[in-house]
Amino acid sequence: MARPSAPDQGALSADVPDRAASTDAVSPKKAWRGVVMLGFGTFAIGTDEFVLAGVLPEFSQSLDVPVTTAGQVVTVFALTCALMSPTLSTLTAAWPRHGVIKLAFALYLLGIVCTGLAPTFALVLVAQAVAAAGAALYIPAATVTAAALVGPERRGRAIATVTTGLTAATALGAPIGTVVGSALGWRSTMWFITVLTGLSLVGVLTLVPRVTVSAPGGLRQRLAPLGDRRVVAVLATTLVSFTAAYIVYTYMAEVFHGATDGSGTRLAVLMFAFGLTGTVGNFCAGALADRVGARLVVGGAIALLAVSLVVLPLATDSFATAMVIMVVYGIAAWAITAPQQSRLIGLKPESAPLLISLNAAFLYLAIAFSGVIGAVGIGAIGADRISFIGAGVAVLALALSELGHRLTKRQPAAPAEISTN
Repeated sequence: MARPSAPDQGALSADVPDRAASTDAVSPKKAWRGVVMLGFGTFAIGTDEFVLAGVLPEFSQSLDVPVTTAGQVVTVFALTCALMSPTLSTLTAAWPRHGVIKLAFALYLLGIVCTGLAPTFALVLVAQAVAAAGAALYIPAATVTAAALVGPERRGRAIATVTTGLTAATALGAPIGTVVGSALGWRSTMWFITVLTGLSLVGVLTLVPRVTVSAPGGLRQRLAPLGDRRVVAVLATTLVSFTAAYIVYTYMAEVFHGATDGSGTRLAVLMFAFGLTGTVGNFCAGALADRVGARLVVGGAIALLAVSLVVLPLATDSFATAMVIMVVYGIAAWAITAPQQSRLIGLKPESAPLLISLNAAFLYLAIAFSGVIGAVGIGAIGADRISFIGAGVAVLALALSELGHRLTKRQPAAPAEISTN
């Protein structure tokens, strides 16, 4: 899941402006062309996060490290994003957004190129940390720029367009990169991403109009919602539930080695099935949450995730069975995303951008934790059984979700259009 997905990650920015000072001179056609191009940028940048998970065996052999050690490249990338996104966004808050986007692309491209050239695993980790810093800087900047280009009345649609790039990176970019890496070597995947990023950079620089946005508050303001224990409980649900979801995905090349016979193409098909059905699941879960309440949808999705992870070992030797389980697994994992946002926004509607930003940071932390937990699990019980660990973690997430609901009942949320019950 690469970044995960989608709507939640795209709202990484807590900087969404009330208005853009320079959008009056931008025609709607040019504005939306710029928004789409910003979305293409998120596609290019989001592709790197999980693409190496698809070529993990080849990657580990090339650098002469165990698969469990190689998997920490995902951990480093995600942890860097989680820590650097609020920090870099705060440090560059007063900069012109175009300048921030240029710096983000420069960091990302530097990291990707250095990854492709790195002779040792340690240098790969350093290079991926640099690339992650670029991603952490780009996504908030792209989000706030898109929101500023179209104005308040179309802000949600613009942000969704940008975040669709992250969804596409999981459903399409990572599988394509897996096929390229399997056929030509994992370093070729880095050159594929380099070309993709270069094209998006040219497009952003030429098609995205310059806008002026108001500077946001400092880091303390961004972290202020953590003083509300209801918010902490919901964010903890995000952290634990997505840790459960990503334990298998990070190491899926090893988990499904028997089902794919080591074929990169087959693995890419499984990744595509996960991303595509997960995208549908996320959309449907958001609509369902509006009808029956976010709490029930989140609880149901986590329960389905736990069940799918329990039965997943039965699918590790058959490609057809693996396809079925990946569809269920993908729907369950991604269906948590939109309702979790709904719960957070319902708690403090006036702080929605800040809360969504924190939710994205916790999602990145979950990806980082999953890489470590999965590595330990493979060493202890084997790759084909680590889903059992994920199932146990999912049960804990369900308990946290219910705790968040109880805390909300004791201290009712402010009135909002989105149900949180």
